[in-house]
Amino acid sequence: MTQIILNMNNITKEFYGVKALNNVNLEVREGEIHALVGENGAGKSTLMNVLSGVYPHGTYTGDILYEGEECKFIDIRDSESKGIVIIHQELTLSPFMSAAENVFLGNERSKNGVIDWEKTSTEAKKIFEKIGLNENPDTIVNELGVGKQQLIEIAKALTKDVKLLILDEPTASLNEDDSENLLKLLLEFKKSGITSILISHKLNEIQRVADRITILRDGSTIETLNNDETLSEDRIIRGMVGRDIGDYYPSRDSEIGEIFFEIKNWNVVDAVDNKKKIIEDVDINIRSGEVVGIAGLMGAGRTEFAMSVFGESYGKKISGTITKNEKELNINTVSKAINNGIAYVTEDRKDYGLVLIDNIKNNISLANFEKISKNNIINKNEEIKVTENYRKDLNIRSRDILQKTEDLSGGNQQKVVLSRWMLSGPDLLILDEPTRGIDVGAKREIYTIVNDLAAQGKSILMISSELPELLEMCDRVYVMNEGRIVGELEGEDAIAENVMKCIMKYSREGI
Repeated sequence: MTQIILNMNNITKEFYGVKALNNVNLEVREGEIHALVGENGAGKSTLMNVLSGVYPHGTYTGDILYEGEECKFIDIRDSESKGIVIIHQELTLSPFMSAAENVFLGNERSKNGVIDWEKTSTEAKKIFEKIGLNENPDTIVNELGVGKQQLIEIAKALTKDVKLLILDEPTASLNEDDSENLLKLLLEFKKSGITSILISHKLNEIQRVADRITILRDGSTIETLNNDETLSEDRIIRGMVGRDIGDYYPSRDSEIGEIFFEIKNWNVVDAVDNKKKIIEDVDINIRSGEVVGIAGLMGAGRTEFAMSVFGESYGKKISGTITKNEKELNINTVSKAINNGIAYVTEDRKDYGLVLIDNIKNNISLANFEKISKNNIINKNEEIKVTENYRKDLNIRSRDILQKTEDLSGGNQQKVVLSRWMLSGPDLLILDEPTRGIDVGAKREIYTIVNDLAAQGKSILMISSELPELLEMCDRVYVMNEGRIVGELEGEDAIAENVMKCIMKYSREGI
């Protein structure tokens, strides 16, 4: 019989009188990959923060039994000394230090109180070889892609003699290739006896690698399922949301009008390298009431294009024209872009989309004080009324509008960002990875909001790394590769195979 390495019994954790965890139970077997799933706000990350000592003993009730011993961790070093290592969704690397320095940060290789740089580099290289990271240990971290940075976080864990590895949304920001490599690495860890707890919203990945799946809902344990050939994705979703999700992508009757926005001959030079052109001769158009997607591999230039359009907030030597209703716009600043009816929902809501330490009300009203002001004085009553309406209409799950956004789940944070830009009354809404890191229930709510905006005649430009999302939600899809538009698909032609054909044809021919 397989040994139980971890039991968390009747864990209850409160924030401001609200129970984030309510008598949660979790059992993990030694050497398994155990998935933890649930909607945003279900309590997954909170439970793992309890386990790892981020929330110390005494701030919660319940018991933690690890390797048969009751544990009362007071901080993260305490849990790491037992071989429990957590890798958070937001990477904790120091961007201006080398890869090797990051691996041993806080766990330095030293001799007589002096760091042994040769040993640091040699040992880092050995770990990199073990995890398949073909990179010079002296490389500065901010010169590496997100996928390689994620591997460096795992390398850090391996230096701490990890027995139980916790990964919180490890593939949320990775492309398909990097995600695939990370999942293979978890399976290799399993062969070597390392136990893993995996939090992820990507159910296809969960079904590929997990042995068992525990579902949390509203801070409570719902059930633990064996992952076998009889377990369907719909069955997992039903456990997560407490109901059948229905059509995952809500239907929309498109009433598409004339061309409303048009971008022609758009060129952008890299913000750092003056000789590197990031965007080259891009032409796209968007009709009123239309949802248009931009597909492409990681690094294709999609985000850089969107940011350059939104008030030239990325790049240099930007050229080309933007027209709205056949009238050319001058939107070379963010304020001009907003005043001309353009809004941009960033892919990085935590760093660029929200003021996390501020409340919901102030975050929503931030982009359009004029709508809630009279004679340049903010009408506080109107501000409360407007933000309460958005909280209700978009189903933002919170205590009230004065709750800090940092205390919200990822899906609810995304709704706050959307509320802000909806308040600005945009004609063109650019959505960059609008559902990254949020659960299936929240995704469907975001999709419904997008459809409602299109039904109001708004123009939507959507960027997503999830190709099925683009193909199901968009009326047309542009394909971008290496900063150029290499295809345009709609109707029956808008299928995954044709997207990849466009990308590969461009890559081969170097058009």
